[in-house]
Parts: sequence; structure tokens; C-alpha cells
Amino acid sequence: MTAEPDRLSPNQDTFYHDLMEAHAGLSEADSHALNARLVLLLANEIGDVARLKRILALGRAYSDG
Repeated sequence: MTAEPDRLSPNQDTFYHDLMEAHAGLSEADSHALNARLVLLLANEIGDVARLKRILALGRAYSDG
């Protein structure tokens, strides 16, 4: 399975920095909760269940490495 084309360049470093800033100072539990909220918000933005299933499989494939 392959990832979608890179649509974040050239701003990926800025987004990563902002994401890390959003987690700054949070406990591990609060950081996990933030991640869960972000996943649900981004899933709502995508809104296509078939595409979301492909993304879940892609994410899982990275962790199965």
C-alpha cells in the first residue's frame, strides 16, 4: 500500500513544529487524548470512509514494519 502524494510540502516542518507545540507540557494521557481528538477532527475533514480505511491500513502497515 502506498501513501497519497505529499500535499504538505514545503510546510511539513512548520506543521510538525506546531503539532509538537500543541503537545508541549501535556501529560502522556493528555497527549494521547489530544491525538485521539485530532484523528477524529481530521477524519471528519476527510469524510470519506473508504479513504479513511485505506489510511488506517497504511498507518498500521508502518507499525507492522
